[in-house]
Amino acid sequence: MRQTKHEMPDEPHPPDTILPERFRAWFHARGWQPHGHQLAMLAAARTGQSALLIAPTGGGKTLAGFLPSLIDLAEEAPPGLHTLYISPLKALTADIQRNLMTPVGEMGLDLRIETRTGDTGTKERQRQKVDPPHMLLTTPESLALLISYPEARTIFAGLKAIVIDELHALAGTKRGDLLALGLARLAKLAPGARRTGLSATVAWPDDLAAFLAPDGTPVAQIRGGGTPEPEITILDPAAELPWAGHMGVHALPEILLAIKAHKTTLVFVNTRAQAEIVFQELWKQNDDSLPIALHHGSLATEQRHKVEAAMAAGKLRAVVATSSLDLGVDWAAVDLVVQIGAPKGVARLVQRIGRANHRFDAPSRAILAPANRFEVLECRAAVDAVAAHELDGERPNPGGLDVLAQHILCLCCAEPITADALFDEVSGAAPYRTLDRKTFDDCLDYVATGGYALASYERWHKLFQDSLGRYQVAGEQVARRYRMNIGTIVEATTLKVRLGGGPSLGEVEEYFAQQLRLGDTFLFAGQLLRFIEIRDMVVIAQRASGGGAPKIPAYAGGKLPLSTYLARRVRAIIADPAQWGSLPPDVKEWLGLQRWRSQMPPEGGLLIETFPRGPRWFLVAYCFEGRNAHQTLGMLLTKRMERAGLRPLGFVASDYVLAVWSVEPVGTRALGELFDQDMLGDDLEAWMAESSMLRRTFRNVAVIAGLIDRNIPGLNKTGRQVTFNTDLIYDVLRKHQPDHILLRATRADAATGLTDIKRLGEMLGRIKGRITHRRLNRISPLAVPVLLEIGRETVYGNEDALLEDAATLIAEAMARGEA
Repeated sequence: MRQTKHEMPDEPHPPDTILPERFRAWFHARGWQPHGHQLAMLAAARTGQSALLIAPTGGGKTLAGFLPSLIDLAEEAPPGLHTLYISPLKALTADIQRNLMTPVGEMGLDLRIETRTGDTGTKERQRQKVDPPHMLLTTPESLALLISYPEARTIFAGLKAIVIDELHALAGTKRGDLLALGLARLAKLAPGARRTGLSATVAWPDDLAAFLAPDGTPVAQIRGGGTPEPEITILDPAAELPWAGHMGVHALPEILLAIKAHKTTLVFVNTRAQAEIVFQELWKQNDDSLPIALHHGSLATEQRHKVEAAMAAGKLRAVVATSSLDLGVDWAAVDLVVQIGAPKGVARLVQRIGRANHRFDAPSRAILAPANRFEVLECRAAVDAVAAHELDGERPNPGGLDVLAQHILCLCCAEPITADALFDEVSGAAPYRTLDRKTFDDCLDYVATGGYALASYERWHKLFQDSLGRYQVAGEQVARRYRMNIGTIVEATTLKVRLGGGPSLGEVEEYFAQQLRLGDTFLFAGQLLRFIEIRDMVVIAQRASGGGAPKIPAYAGGKLPLSTYLARRVRAIIADPAQWGSLPPDVKEWLGLQRWRSQMPPEGGLLIETFPRGPRWFLVAYCFEGRNAHQTLGMLLTKRMERAGLRPLGFVASDYVLAVWSVEPVGTRALGELFDQDMLGDDLEAWMAESSMLRRTFRNVAVIAGLIDRNIPGLNKTGRQVTFNTDLIYDVLRKHQPDHILLRATRADAATGLTDIKRLGEMLGRIKGRITHRRLNRISPLAVPVLLEIGRETVYGNEDALLEDAATLIAEAMARGEA
């Protein structure tokens, strides 16, 4: 557990008066002084008050969270569980356990500190139920499993403290909903236990504080002191900046030079596919054979652990990683972070750059490498926001009803409970404080019987009421199935990838594997592989040395959406030429020609351009609302255009722009009607009823709510089986019980998830009466990137004859001829 010698100038409590002698001596022996926020956390714990610590990366948050417990246990350590630590990452629990053993060993404390995750062996799990350690380090899913046991009251009876690490990464997610419900249960099992939340800087601290207190009692908010301002530069590569694309390969020569100039570099990318490509291309240019590794969530656990161990030992010069390394492990050697591609959110960028110089008294150093011209603007907006100390991030939504259904079954597995007691408990959890009784009763009825439309099927009768009116689980088989399917992370079905009969390299999604044919090459685990066959749900491959352009595994949900806050800043930069001064010359030229040829998108309204290309007419809308919202808008817009006789042929969406092509042109008068808010009424309902995106959302909801079990004793369902089953049930519910609780949960998820209806509605309201139409005789410079995405992004409709030579398209847009 590493700490700098920096002492907080505003230290509220002298260490001599609050730290016991043994702990003062330990700090002194290491040449440390406790930070002010660590002492403030200790003071809050002394009074039994729950506390939220918000401090930047490297500020000693973990030690601050555990220090009160270590002092308590140093004074007296009776048998039983004293402190429960909850982390979003399994790897972080193991890292924290190793770090805690340092002060425990050096101070001679007789304590048991253990982890409890999916990797914990069966014997150890059984022992922990009857003989828990003093400190148990776990995850939200393992906590849900623990509180589902009949022994839960005994396990947690003596619990004194709960520490939640990386709270900002959980709140507002379905994993966070599950954790909040678990905290509400712990409030009943161990009402005196204080809660500690550890978080990076966030835009909504009051919501995080409320998350910690299921009973609504006040929570102290303690902030770590300031750290040096991060040093962030935007890369201006020698190669011409691409107009479109997301890989950023053009910037790799400069990135490799930066790696050589630093001790250890974390190279962050936004998708697993991008990680594979960047690693391969970086390795091709690595003439000095610098030790560079790859890390993402689909690689085999053993390979990820090997990379993490090599980083911890200082054996690597760089790691190409996705969000798999956003949180957690403290690597002192990292002195540079490179972000390839736009960060998509300010808070995400701050989290990532904080991994460099993971110290309280040293600035973080980062390089942003935009992958295309629009991303230059996004990177500039993000850097400006960091300098202004402004963060983005949506406030947490109400808790998911599918998660609530899962938790209701959890509680009934542990012990009989009445409906009133259930409602009283779950409505104390922060995400469910606005839950009304009727919605709760509908959710309980679903868990008990499946709901009206499914009540005749015995398989969905999971609860029964005893003679005292209490709900109990309907047999041990139901409880066993629940415990095998705990959690809210619903990933696409994956197949392991093996080299011949060798060890697993990791996993690719089922749909990608099904597209491979004998002899196809693909990039995975940093290697070029040749596909041989699929055998027993395993992809068998061999190493390849060539053979055409390799395929790249893509993963559902892999692309990060542009945040609302960052989108506003990008619009402001585009609309104000005074802010273009620091932009690269080719970007300034691009924007200048756009202003001359057409006009710049207004900060508050919507610019729509229409122009002919061959036999088609194009409509380009500069919405800047993110890919999900744009795809939904494209679906609804083409339906309206079809009714208006405009004969739309297809559309493509990026994070910034939507382009639609049609046989007939769109007139200015028609635009107001096409973009009217009423499209979110009947048009939306009709589209969502048949939408594959809504069906996909329902599949996820059904799995989380326990309607479909992915894992069954002796049998695991394939992705096709789950899809087939949920699609049938979806149609039954729509027809016979359209207000079923799972359909309500699906619509709520769709509003902020794949369809992003909430954001689309806000945009349509903002642009009402503020649409500017520019009818052009040819493509404008700002429209080029989205048309170049045809063939890269998913195209809805017909893309035949649209894949044009990029040079021709760019030359036409940038020519200084007649506007």
